[in-house]
Formats: sequence, C-alpha cells, structure tokens
Amino acid sequence: MPTLRPHEYAALDAIGLSELVRSGDVSAPEVLEATWAAIDACNPALNAVTRRLPDYARRSLSRGDPQSALYGVPIVLKDEYQHLPGVPTEHGARISRGFTTQRKSELVSRMERAGIVVVGKSNLPEFGASVTCEPVLNGICRNPWDTARTSGASSGGSAAAVASCMVPLGYANDGAGSIRIPASCCGLFGLKPSRGRMPTGPHAAELWNGLVTEHVVTRSVRDSAAVLDAVHGVDAGAPYAAPASPASYRQAALAPPKQLRIGITTTLPAGGSAHGDVVAATLEAAALCESLGHHIVLAAPDHDAPAMNAAIGDLLALHLAHGIDELSAATGIRATSDNVESANWALAERARRWPATRLLQLQGVFNMVCRQAGTFWESHDLWLTPTLGLPPVEHGYITPLLGDPDLYLQRWFEFCPFTPLANVLGLPSMSVPLHRNSAGLPIGVCFTAAFGREDILLALATQLETACPWGHLRPSVAVR
Repeated sequence: MPTLRPHEYAALDAIGLSELVRSGDVSAPEVLEATWAAIDACNPALNAVTRRLPDYARRSLSRGDPQSALYGVPIVLKDEYQHLPGVPTEHGARISRGFTTQRKSELVSRMERAGIVVVGKSNLPEFGASVTCEPVLNGICRNPWDTARTSGASSGGSAAAVASCMVPLGYANDGAGSIRIPASCCGLFGLKPSRGRMPTGPHAAELWNGLVTEHVVTRSVRDSAAVLDAVHGVDAGAPYAAPASPASYRQAALAPPKQLRIGITTTLPAGGSAHGDVVAATLEAAALCESLGHHIVLAAPDHDAPAMNAAIGDLLALHLAHGIDELSAATGIRATSDNVESANWALAERARRWPATRLLQLQGVFNMVCRQAGTFWESHDLWLTPTLGLPPVEHGYITPLLGDPDLYLQRWFEFCPFTPLANVLGLPSMSVPLHRNSAGLPIGVCFTAAFGREDILLALATQLETACPWGHLRPSVAVR
C-alpha cells in the first residue's frame, strides 16, 4: 500500500493533498497518518497543537464528499468559537477547562461536508484577547521561523501549525487582525472575509459586536479560495449578510485583475512611524504591484484612529468582563485574579465600573469611523499598508501578564496599528507574505478592499503569488 513520506506531505497544499487522495495515489487514512507524524515532528518545538483528536478525525472521514476539492484535508481548529460535540473548547483560559457543548458549529459542519478533517485544537491566547500567543493554560506558542519570537495571535497556534507543515489548513478568526497578524508573523496567506460572509451559528449571531469574522490561514491563495467556496454564506438567524459572491472564489482568484487603483500608506494611522522593515516590505509590494500594471498613489482612509483604538480597547474590556462571567458560570470555576491573566483581569474589572451606556458610546465611535473612512473605497480599489507595525516581537513583549493594562494595550496597538480598521468597517482584508527581513523573519503586507470584494483581493493575491512565489519557503522548524 502506498505511503506518504514526510517531505511529500509537506510539499503539498490542501488542494494538492486532496488531488492525491482523489486520484487514488494515497488514501485519506494515509494522509491522517502523515498528519500525526508531522505533528510529532514539529509540535514539541512549537506548542501549536494543544489537543489531538484521532478518533474524531477517523470518524469524520465518512462525513465528507469524496469528490470534493478538499476531501481528506486535515485542519486544526483554534480553540474558540468552533465547537465539536463533547470536545472541550477552552479558549486558552484556566476558567474554561472542560467546557463542552453538544451542538456542532455550522462552520465545522460545512467544512466536514466538503471533506475537511478536523484533527485537533490549536493554541491561542487567553480568551483569544491578545495579539501574541502566550497563555498560562497551554504555554507559549512559538514561531517556526524563530522560536524566540511570537507566532502572532490570536490565531497563533493555527498559523504555526500551517507554517511548519503540520497541516495545510488552520481555522482562524479576526476581530482586530487575528487572521492577518499571525499570517504575517508566520509567512502565510491570511484573508479576512467581509462581515456577514461566514456563518457564525448556532452558538452566536455575531461575534464581538460584528468585528470578528472567520476563515483560515493557508500556505497558498488557492487553498484560501477553495475553503471560502466550501463554507461561505449566511446561516439561519444571521443578523446580516455580505453582498452576493461570485459563482466560484477559486475561479475568481484565477482571473487576472483589472488595473487597480491602490492607495498606499506606511505612516501609522494614529501618528508616528512604523518599523523600517515593515515600511520596506510595503514599498517593495507597491513596486511589484506597479510592475504588474497597477496604479499606486499615496492615500489613506481619513478617520480618527486614536478614538477608534481607544474604543476597541474598551470593547475588549467589556467583552472580557462578560466572557469571564459567562465561562465561569458554565464551568463552575470561580474566576479570580489568581486564575485570570493579570491585564485581562484588570481590564474586566475596569469595565465593570462603567455604565451600560458605555457600549452605545463605543458603537457611536465605530459608526463615526465607518462614515469617515468608508468613502476611501469610492475612489480606490485597495488600501495597501504594512500588516503590522513591527516584525514578530520576542516573547514577553506583549502579554496580559504585563499586569499594567494600559502598557499592554499601548504595545497591542503598536504591534497592530493597521489591521483593526477593516474590522470596524467590516471590509475584506488580506496579509500577503511577500517579504523577509535581514533576520529572515516573514513580513506581511496588507491589502483592504471594498465591502464584499474578496474576489479582487484573491485575484491580486494570485497575481502576486505567481510573480513572487512563497510556497516553497520553509521555516527552521518544519516537516522535511
């Protein structure tokens, strides 16, 4: 019987693996065996996968369509929002130990119908609330390019698992950059879809007051497009929907984009300068786009970034307070300053002193920002920026264990000053892994499109991937 050797498994993206299975060259169980071997090889150095699900994975092979473009492809689920019956969803938090539900998330059901196989849960910061992945519960998740540095967050475990070739797909979600941040840190493609594009039920109608949307991190553009084809669309009870989608995102990704008008900025929206490495990456991306026939202009959406950042910080505090109460009630574990990370505890305690009208005040800030910035896409197809304000930082620089919530949030926005605007506006946005700095660390660049225009992003991403391939690049910790 054929076997799939480690270097063969690692060389294939999700579509490539599925093609191998559907051709009969290897079997889906053989892909699973290669997945376990890959996790054995890399996870001890990275701590990306926190729970393996071998029995669940074997059972799920029978749920998918054997003719699907994604049949037999393994995925890890970031350990929040996506629920499997009887399998704990612990949110990277000590007060969530053992939390389970008997209802499967709609997004997981759609993935499984497409043949995707859930093989495990991946690491994330406590409550998914940080931009680095260093939870007390499961320990630090390390970047496969440099294990002294962050893999990004909050989808850091998924990104590290995909970048090291443990799996080709990692479920991720994005409330202020949590798909794009780890994609940039780990050298992956990360697309945040439009608000309302992805299902959120049956456990939630909207996530983080509409700022969060869900998708995957991948090593190739076509994998991201194929997963979007398989899972997009509103589900029962959804509070809103994105504009109509093309017949196939995968086909849209293959269509050469028209000449695009791209506004570029490298200065920080709230004032100041970004790190030289991320500026250089963005300018190189602009030059590449120009060489491909696109029109680059210096321009940025006009909005009150300091007010927006402050509102996001306060929204984080409110959701921490509510989430801590909700999870503590569900598990019966009393939340205290001893079992909640210090800055998260301090932010939650701060929020408990606010009146209920504070949430409406924050919504007013977000509404103002939407009206200020939204007109930018009437005269530009895309906005190009660095994904992050800094290269991947060393562990300990941004963590709730800093204690001081104001210092924590200051560093939080220092690291991700560009990504949150797309979440507030609900726009599709992507990080593309076009650059490495002198230390060999990945530096992503970010493109944000008008509402509902994932097709433009995917078409440009394919064009960039063809002109400047990245799929062959491997970090120091990877399956070989």
